[in-house]
Amino acid sequence: MSQLERLSIWDDPAVHKALSWYLEVAENRRPAKFRIAATIPCKLDPTRCPEAELWRELDHLTPIFVAQWEAIRAGAPLQCVAEGPSLLELCRELAYRMLAHCNFCPWNCRVDRLRGTKIGACRLASGARVSSHFHHTGEESFYRGTQGSGTIFFTSCNMRCSFCQNGDISTDKDNGEEVDPRTLAAMAWLLRREGCHNINWVGGEVVIHLHAIVDAIAHLGRGFTPTRSELAQAHTTKADRFDWFEEVPVSALYDGEFNAPILWNSNFFMTLEAIRILRILTDVWLPDLKFGPGRCAMSLAKTPWYWETLTRNIALLEEWGEDFTIRHLVMPNHVECCTFPVLEWICDHVPATPVNVMAQFHPDNFCDPKSAKYREKYAEIARRPSHSELADSWRHAHELGLNFETTTFERGNPFGVRELFM
Repeated sequence: MSQLERLSIWDDPAVHKALSWYLEVAENRRPAKFRIAATIPCKLDPTRCPEAELWRELDHLTPIFVAQWEAIRAGAPLQCVAEGPSLLELCRELAYRMLAHCNFCPWNCRVDRLRGTKIGACRLASGARVSSHFHHTGEESFYRGTQGSGTIFFTSCNMRCSFCQNGDISTDKDNGEEVDPRTLAAMAWLLRREGCHNINWVGGEVVIHLHAIVDAIAHLGRGFTPTRSELAQAHTTKADRFDWFEEVPVSALYDGEFNAPILWNSNFFMTLEAIRILRILTDVWLPDLKFGPGRCAMSLAKTPWYWETLTRNIALLEEWGEDFTIRHLVMPNHVECCTFPVLEWICDHVPATPVNVMAQFHPDNFCDPKSAKYREKYAEIARRPSHSELADSWRHAHELGLNFETTTFERGNPFGVRELFM
């Protein structure tokens, strides 16, 4: 039993059941999904076929992949890596085809980001930019563990949240360093060998960098070992580069090859096409369900189609039997319009999912009165949530029977859990 598995949070049956595959991969008792994808041959040459034919091939191979995944969950061995193109390369090619008429997210801008002559909502061309990567010790305990979550922060976003607490990277597309997929793979490779329990792709928003991330994962699934120059390039954005972490290669291996659970940490504002590709590669999902079904996503984040997109995508995770947890950030003056409907939807559609009902909101970005960027129209959220707003949110989650207490209060509850639910 490793240090991750010794954590008391796994004593909660709901957490253990919801994240059982993730834990098995983190402990290297099972291969990550990208390792499985590399064993499934693709009969096409992905680089030569029309895009429609590639999607048909994905539809054909996905049930084969799911059957192998389920067999491996039950104890079957991993098959040999395909000699020619595999499902892994198919996913990579599809991501680049999408980039040429970008439809990664519901804005469906259809701009050719490969040429870069026009930009869409994310304001990006084909280059992927990383602000920082490091051993993240601020995530939920089942993700941060004892050695941290291997987090890679990308810049820019497809939403415009006025309160974004990563506003420095989400609103500045030029923040950080431009990196190629092999450098991304080197970051992931190093973080895992240094003991991180997962590879945590986050932003900004990550789906707008789908092509580069899928390409990096494809490298990791094909015996990737970074060169010295690639490691040196990766270190330029390593935020904990002044801390020394001993490399333990065995902590990153399954059956002698690189292994790491892929964590998709996202605002989940993405298309069906994107999530179909990610289904093949993602071991555990962390959607952020911010807003209710009203106009709040538009007024606070300038994002249409929010509720229908997020609830559809999260419902798919449940239908597919994926490991996932949900975050919801309680915002001042938005408990009844956002928090209550979010919690009620979770209760009705994904009731077994661990939920973090978060109290960490603070005014930032355009709603911070102390900032030069402050805008008066966001005055309603220009404060922290009150004691009563948080208490009402947690009480409602408790009354709905949600699995939230272990995740939400794992670092303690400043107001006292028992007092809230008496």
